[in-house]
Amino acid sequence: MFQPDLFAAAPRTEPDPAPSARALDLPALLDRLTALCERPRYSFMVLNLIAQASDRSGWAGPFVREGDRRVPVRDWLSEALTPVARRDPRRLGLAERARADLAAQGQLPADEDAAERAIAAEVQRRIQLSGRTNVSRAVSELVRAGLVRRRYQGYRVDHHNRGAQRQVVYAVTEEARAALHGRR
Repeated sequence: MFQPDLFAAAPRTEPDPAPSARALDLPALLDRLTALCERPRYSFMVLNLIAQASDRSGWAGPFVREGDRRVPVRDWLSEALTPVARRDPRRLGLAERARADLAAQGQLPADEDAAERAIAAEVQRRIQLSGRTNVSRAVSELVRAGLVRRRYQGYRVDHHNRGAQRQVVYAVTEEARAALHGRR
């Protein structure tokens, strides 16, 4: 026999604060990401990398210095996150699909070493395109979650592709930066 009142929830004296009214700490940030993002772990990694690449004001981009080269921030994020997908089963079949596509287009060299280099280059190109798309989706979710702001910088060309010749710049909000660095 058990005592039922032992397991009853204690009455609450005050209601839970609304998520927006509660100070954002790391658990609350993760809770917000889980509620608003399709892939919260990936979005958290993107947020953390943007915060790492940002200057004191929280802005990252349009370029990130990597050694002696300047890389667009979206490409830098994509390259930084590439190892995460290394063991993904879908990625294992990518080389075979690239080989089949190059052969179907007649672009696969007859020399085996040259063919392997061409396949590796095609796989890298596809990974970069996919990575850029994944980063853009994650940043869009972070913008909707109110953790990142996004703007574009550079020359604007007046034609149907409004993004041409412009580079993205991201800013982690002060609230998110405080949560990531453990400040309140």
